[in-house]
Amino acid sequence: MATKEHTHSFQAEVRQLLDIVIHSIYTDKEIFVRELVSNASDALEKMRLKQLTEKDVFESERELQIEITTDEEAKTLTITDSGIGMNHEELVENLGTIAHSGTKAFLEKMKEQGDSNADVIGQFGVGFYSAFMAADKVDVISRSWEKDSEGHVWSSDGASGYDIESTDEASRGCRIVIHLKEGMEEFATEARIKGILEKYSNFVSFPIQLNGEHINKVEALWMKSKKEITEEQYNEFYKFTAHAFDDPRYIMHFSADAPLSINALLFTPNENTEQFGMGQMEPGVALYCRKVLIDAKPDKLLPEWLRFLRGVIDSEDLPLSISRESMQDSALVQKLNGLITKRYLKFLEREAKNEPEKYAEFYQKFGRFLKEGIATSFEHQEQLAGLLRFESSMTDAGKTSSFAEYVDRAKEEQENIYFLTGLSREAIESGPYLEAFKARGLEVCYFTEPVDQYVMDALPEFKGKKLVSADRGEIELDDIATEGTELGKKESEKLIKFLEEELSERIAKVESSGRLVDSPVAALTPKDAPNAQMRAIMASMGQEVPMTKTSLEINPRHEVIHGLARLVDTDKETAQLVAQQLTDNALLAAGLLENPHQMTSRINQLLEKVVH
Repeated sequence: MATKEHTHSFQAEVRQLLDIVIHSIYTDKEIFVRELVSNASDALEKMRLKQLTEKDVFESERELQIEITTDEEAKTLTITDSGIGMNHEELVENLGTIAHSGTKAFLEKMKEQGDSNADVIGQFGVGFYSAFMAADKVDVISRSWEKDSEGHVWSSDGASGYDIESTDEASRGCRIVIHLKEGMEEFATEARIKGILEKYSNFVSFPIQLNGEHINKVEALWMKSKKEITEEQYNEFYKFTAHAFDDPRYIMHFSADAPLSINALLFTPNENTEQFGMGQMEPGVALYCRKVLIDAKPDKLLPEWLRFLRGVIDSEDLPLSISRESMQDSALVQKLNGLITKRYLKFLEREAKNEPEKYAEFYQKFGRFLKEGIATSFEHQEQLAGLLRFESSMTDAGKTSSFAEYVDRAKEEQENIYFLTGLSREAIESGPYLEAFKARGLEVCYFTEPVDQYVMDALPEFKGKKLVSADRGEIELDDIATEGTELGKKESEKLIKFLEEELSERIAKVESSGRLVDSPVAALTPKDAPNAQMRAIMASMGQEVPMTKTSLEINPRHEVIHGLARLVDTDKETAQLVAQQLTDNALLAAGLLENPHQMTSRINQLLEKVVH
């Protein structure tokens, strides 16, 4: 039995705010179910705390749970909780003012009583009014937890205002009856509501019954202490959240209170499916706010290069009303992004130190993602650079090292970290660039993936030491004692002049150098010019590759150079062929020879002269 008591008009701005809620804050109509379930969980949590502090509670034996019923014939959806409920004044305060937060007032009160850790969900104003996305009328039947309270019915069409009537047929808590508008009948079907609950509300703390069936059976592990969770539970949760069949490679579970309140459970998969040609992975870390799903696959929650991670991030600092669009511009989400990324990289650092062999397996599968991060996330470069692994001139084939280990091995006065990129270790070691560094006891890092040149171009230094490509012409190395007689000054100047005239269309300059040991010549790329690997990448992407002349260094102690110097005086035609051939050899070794057909023809000419 109900009697009409009061009719209220909405505040002048309420209609405008309702339009914002319905059309802007929430982009998916189904979100209203999540919001109402969240509010119900909020009310139940408040009731649970009241039961700890109050002896005289109305219907004290009633189970704390959420009951949802669908009625296709009546086109209604009913959501009932046995929570704290509301009296007349609270109905006016909580439901009569959009953007009023009952949660905030309640938390302040609980803090005054010494309970500052209440697990409270919801922002009761905005979330409740999302129901009008699907409803043309909403009834709220509520009764407060207090023994002497009365029941009331709050009713509104979401436009003209609302009525409040008293009733003696209300149980403790709230029963919200959503009368669905035309075109929204899908929300009166059990299958549709079940799908929404499993998507958004699987981890709500209190039981959710849908037409008598218990829906939320999966526990929110990320909110529990690590000591309470077994490895088997972690593995099963990973399989559930990631839709995986195997166990995770790494598990990172942590909580933090500052600067943001975070509970995170992140899994590193065993396999990188992108290696199998299955296309780019989609983000797999879901964003929750106090166990209520905000977005299952948020694009901006983590950097794109961490798209392989799976799991859950939960932050109570995030408003439930945030939409996917507003998430991208949210300062809170950006802060979460930075905090979680740094935490995960520190986690990898520990794993690499404690279990290097296991980390090496991870790196083999997922190292390319870290390299992508170096090229795209300047703020994380230092940490990411420390996680890189590579072979070098001082490691056995198949064994990898790190920049930190390189620095430990480096000479005390050494200011640079030297590296070379190439197709393979064998290709790098067969080229002319390594020999000068080996002769001087300088270690050179080997990078052999196509993406590595982008990575090294993006990474200027590590721990204050510059990263320098060993094939660059500007490198100055200390003189060392070498075998062989050096070409005389006059002969050397004459040969260089000849070579510069003969090779002017192909070579920027020719220099005599002490860099080379076993090779007669080497082509060196200018500092700001793209090297062979970068040129190949640019070409594969359809970009215009700039024409760049390299420098040519000659080894004044090599027999071939001595012989060429003699030919300049005795057989200029053959000297020209040799000069061009040496240049072809140098460009070929550098990966810069664009027309190898001419090289073949020239070799045949030289062979004819030899056998003639």
